[in-house]
Amino acid sequence: MGITALIAKLAFVGLVIAGIVSGELRRKGIAILVALGVFAWFGLPSLPRGADFVTPALAVIDVAMVFVVYKGDIRIT
Repeated sequence: MGITALIAKLAFVGLVIAGIVSGELRRKGIAILVALGVFAWFGLPSLPRGADFVTPALAVIDVAMVFVVYKGDIRIT
């Protein structure tokens, strides 16, 4: 597991926790995001060449969660 995979996985868990704490994610949203994350973590590696897509799939889910939890993009500067 490379550093990018670690960052994507930590960001996923952190954004789910941030969404729960801030109240931006309701039960249905949490269930959908956790189901997508579990599929990316455990389902994709069981497909042929699916393991190559775990990190990109989690990164896309992370970007979507940033927009939902923070109501837009995060300013870095």
